[in-house]
Amino acid sequence: MTSENKIVIKIIPSSEILSIIPMLQKLGNYTVSEELIKERLLEMVQQHYECLGVFDAEKLIGICGLWFQTRHYAGKSVEMDHVIISDEYRSHGIGKMMVEFVSDYAKKKSCNWVELNSYVHNFPSHKFFYNQGFVAKGYHFVKEL
Repeated sequence: MTSENKIVIKIIPSSEILSIIPMLQKLGNYTVSEELIKERLLEMVQQHYECLGVFDAEKLIGICGLWFQTRHYAGKSVEMDHVIISDEYRSHGIGKMMVEFVSDYAKKKSCNWVELNSYVHNFPSHKFFYNQGFVAKGYHFVKEL
């Protein structure tokens, strides 16, 4: 990445949501088929889901899913999901830009807070999110059915 690159963050229109499939496949280590991701994405956009894209010119270099909901303990909130930035663009301040974008966007949508989950073994992300003002509130448990 060079200094003349112009990084732009914007919400990806639902009509273009399938453009994020390659990044989702990489994030998931290619364990979910393209067809299944496509099916799920099309369903997700019907369920208060949005996705921001980080672009270098026209090239998609990062994504962050956004789930909007109302929580009994927080009121209206947004949950950041599947955050990924292309390897060659990491450590250039783009993650910080992304968190600032999400925070501003959430305020405009009258959200009281931003939340996210991070895998317990992903220590670099923990450090990053702590540095962005997030605090750990609990554990996220799952049970596969």
